[in-house]
Amino acid sequence: AGAATPGNASLSVLHGVPDLMVDVYVNGTLTLDNFAPGDVAGPLDLAPGTYTVAITAADAADASAPAIGPVDLPLEADKNYTAVAHLDAAGAPTATLFTNDISTTAPGEGRLTVRHVAAAPAVDVLAGGTAVISGLVNPKEQILNLPAATVSASVAAAGTTTPVIGPADVNVAEGVNTIVYA
Repeated sequence: AGAATPGNASLSVLHGVPDLMVDVYVNGTLTLDNFAPGDVAGPLDLAPGTYTVAITAADAADASAPAIGPVDLPLEADKNYTAVAHLDAAGAPTATLFTNDISTTAPGEGRLTVRHVAAAPAVDVLAGGTAVISGLVNPKEQILNLPAATVSASVAAAGTTTPVIGPADVNVAEGVNTIVYA
């Protein structure tokens, strides 16, 4: 993740709502135009404070009729965040602000952050077929500090081992927080 100017906050924005092109307004100003599903913007280097974000249909005239929000994002100095537009467990559009863990890992370790932002019930995350995260619900996250390595990961319905996503190789690099979204 990018570093902000000391005393500022770093904010990335992830569009995780399928099949919906959007515009993103910050404090009433069009900031991201025609933002596509899967796109990531930033990191933006922002002064600490509370920012009001509204997500509208693409090419909306203004932020007066948002599809998501407006939501207030309180950003603190020297912190790193990701704002995610996504579906809640029932399939309704929403947004969640995550604080990214940028603390130093132990030598030889990397950090794996798994975030559940899908219109789905609780899931387990499997590494090599064994659950390493159990019962993860939307919009929560689980953070693991692991030996640096490539992990074969998959996602299954909670309490099962049949993958609904994956398996996929995830590189957990030393000293890096790898963030994955289900």
